[in-house]
Formats: sequence, structure tokens, C-alpha cells
Amino acid sequence: MKEYDIAVIGGGPAGMMAAIAAGKTSKVILLEKNPDLGSKLLLTGGGRCNITNNKPIKKLLNSFDNKNFLKHSFFTLTNEKLLSIFEDRGLGFIEEDDNRIFPDTEKSSDVLKVLKDCLDDVVISYNYEVKSIRDNFIINDEIKADRIIIATGGVTYPQTGCSPNNYFLTSQPITDIKYGLVPLITKKDLSDIAGITLYDVTVGYKKIKVKGNVLISHVGLTGPGIINLSNEISKDLSYDILESKEVEFDERIAIDLCPDFTHDELKEKFTKDFQDKGKTMVKNYLKMFLTNSFIDFFLGEINLGGETQLSRINKKSKNRLIENLKSFPFEVVSFNDRLAKVTIGGVDLSNINPKTMESTSIPNLYFAGEILDLHGPTGGYNLKIAFSTGYLAGLSACEKRF
Repeated sequence: MKEYDIAVIGGGPAGMMAAIAAGKTSKVILLEKNPDLGSKLLLTGGGRCNITNNKPIKKLLNSFDNKNFLKHSFFTLTNEKLLSIFEDRGLGFIEEDDNRIFPDTEKSSDVLKVLKDCLDDVVISYNYEVKSIRDNFIINDEIKADRIIIATGGVTYPQTGCSPNNYFLTSQPITDIKYGLVPLITKKDLSDIAGITLYDVTVGYKKIKVKGNVLISHVGLTGPGIINLSNEISKDLSYDILESKEVEFDERIAIDLCPDFTHDELKEKFTKDFQDKGKTMVKNYLKMFLTNSFIDFFLGEINLGGETQLSRINKKSKNRLIENLKSFPFEVVSFNDRLAKVTIGGVDLSNINPKTMESTSIPNLYFAGEILDLHGPTGGYNLKIAFSTGYLAGLSACEKRF
């Protein structure tokens, strides 16, 4: 039986960073189910790897439900320290809109290469599926470790090795497992307008509002505005995909197509423009507010003829026009679960020490990354969780000696 100080289970971003942090001073083995490391990392950011978000750390933390839990890990591995790991090996970065950070080569494979280069001191076992962990930290009756870090991810993208079985490798309590950052399937068939993007709109669900682009797909809605809002819908629903992967519901969302105008400002503008531009057809007038290709669909949904002149639109129709520009409804009935980017839920944080990532009920057992009940919006936030919690877990595990 081979013996190690630390065994890291899972070769994704969190697992690799944990092994890097621990491998400098401890004998570490990294166990990966796949033939190579970082399968999901290669998919992030559309293959470009949105490695983190560069907001100031306090603002960054405010983007998460569990900011107090994440605080210590984020200050332990700051963005500056994270990026320096790569910059010291020749990989630079660029910052795009919404503080998103990408490698300047725009290749996630270059991020993975640096991480693998940093694992020189770590033993890596590929194609190794962990099926059991005995109480004395014996893995598959083959490997014994003094400490174990579990970083096996969630359940999205099963082709990358993620599996529900990973939640049950130990007796650690878990919360309900749900889809996160996931496109929405609409009740209405939108295939005729698939491919249209609504730019910088605000999407609302109950009292929650999220600003961002919305892309219309053949089966529903996606884009940053939608997938960020999907987290709120998912958390609001009662379900657990470990019990049933099929999730059906009947919820209403509304899109503010003119977020730069208040309702009253839009009403005032319409009153003036309908007088000054009375001969203008409404389909042409709406070009100042809507994407051209969306106008016919919009007018059809509110039963208003596109060639109607503004002067011929009565007060009731004008109010209907304004109401829908400010709150255009869609009924959503399911998640496009095969495209879910993250998992909501996981190992219960109430049983994890946020200053070490160690289980409070099972000494010498640590968790990092998406297997924890942690998630964030799109835009580099979830990789930030993975790298920071992985780094903290690795440091904590190698610092704890018998």
C-alpha cells in the first residue's frame, strides 16, 4: 500500500491548486478520474478561460451569498497572487468588460499548462476513480493518506468526470443539489426568432433584477442576464437533481427592454414623440428602443400592427406598448440542464471551517471548489471560488502535522 501525507481527489481547478499549495512541503498524490487534468477548465469562458473577476475584493465578496465563508480564502489567495502564479511563467492577462480576466493568448489550454507545470513535486495518478474512503483514510484499499482533500466538483458536465457518487465518498452532510447558471426553456416556441440578442436589458423574477444581454435560442432564453437570473429561480424551487434530473415548473420572468428609461420618462417621451412624429410607423419608431429583428415579434405579442402610425395609436394601446417595453413577459417551464455551467448546493458549509476548509466533524478531511455549497454569477466568479478554496485547503492540510 502506498502512503502519502496528502491525497487530493479531483484534478480540476480546485484540486490542482490544492495540490500545488500542498506539494511544496508535503508528499502529495493527485488522483484524477480522467486521462488528463482540467477537463472542465478547458471549457470555461468558451474555451478562453475566464480565470477570475478583477473587482476589488470587498465588491467581489458582495457578489456571493456566502461572502463571510469565502472571505478568508479570497484574502489568502488574492487575485494578484493568483495571476502572479501564471505571470511568473510567462502567461499574461487581459481585462474585459465587467472586470473579467482572460489569458492574453485567449486559450484555456495555456492556463492548464501552467497549472500542470506547477505540479512537478506532485505524484499524479490518471484514470483513477476513487470508489471508497475508509475511516482511516485508505482509498480503494490501495492508498493511505494522513489527510485528504476532496475537490471532485459538482454534477454539471458529467463528460468531464463529475458524478453524484462523489458526494457520498464520506459521511459529510450535503444540501439539495440544483442546476446553476443554466439557460431557461420557455413555454412559447421561440425558434422563429432564435439568434436574436437583446443588449443590456434587465431581467426580473419576483423582486430580483439582473442586468445583462439576453440571447434567444431555439428552445428558450440564455445569455448572461438569463443564466445569472437562473440561479435565483433554481434556489427558489424545491427539488434535488440527485433524486430526479427532470425539473418542471411554471414561472414568469419579465424583461425591461428599456432600462435606461423609467416608466414615467418613457411615458413622457411617447407623449411628445407621438405628437411630433405622428406619421411615423410604430415599427420604425421602435428601432430606437429595440433590436430591429425583435420588433415584429414584440408587436405581434402585444397585438399591435407594425405599420400603424403613431398618431393613430390610442391611449390604451400606447399604455400597453409602454408596459411591455418596461416589462415584457416570458413563461419559463424548465431548465436546459445539459448546458448548466455550475452546481448549486453541495457539502454543507455549516460543517466546514472557512479558515482551513477542514471538516469540523471529520478531522484531516478537507473540501474545495464546486463540491462545496458555493456558487457565484457568471464572469470568473466560480473559478475564483475554485482556486481560492483549493489553495487554502492545500495550505491548511500541509501545515497540519501529527
